[in-house]
Amino acid sequence: MDKKAIGIPIERIEKSIMLIRGHKVMIDRDLAKLYGVETRVLKQAVRRNIKRFPADFMFELTKEEFEDWRSQFVTSNSDKMGLRYKPMAFTEHGALMAANILKSKMAVSMSIYVVRAFIRMREELTSRRDLEERLDQIEKILLVHDTELTELFEKIRPLLLPPPEKPRKIGFEVKEPKSRYGKKGKKR
Repeated sequence: MDKKAIGIPIERIEKSIMLIRGHKVMIDRDLAKLYGVETRVLKQAVRRNIKRFPADFMFELTKEEFEDWRSQFVTSNSDKMGLRYKPMAFTEHGALMAANILKSKMAVSMSIYVVRAFIRMREELTSRRDLEERLDQIEKILLVHDTELTELFEKIRPLLLPPPEKPRKIGFEVKEPKSRYGKKGKKR
């Protein structure tokens, strides 16, 4: 797999992919920059072809999402100045569809790298999920064995304790004197 898309590393494309409403998306201005067009041109093309963008391809951020997203910028006011309108968020399929409706050669070639970045992120997420599931399985096994080990230790512990002392009898014991003669009464 090509690591760079016309001088742009895939890692940089991945950084512009964010999670909104549980979907991995790219914001219109980042996608427009990658495709080599102005944001307004991208938005116009999408609005003219809105039937090609169902809700699972593209959605517009709500006022709350927009304010939250906008507040994350720590850069200068000039960067925020272009953020007067709610941005469009494009999923992997929406980004590909946007490349198809734009009349930019760069959009067509860059769309391949954008899709690859989405795929790479999905693969990483899948491998993380697999790892989490495996860890959950191991944890369950350990919990089962932990219970069994606890029961085993509870049974073994009493065996490891010293035997209880025999209670001393109250009073005194009379011991019969030993006979000087053996069992048959003969002197030894």
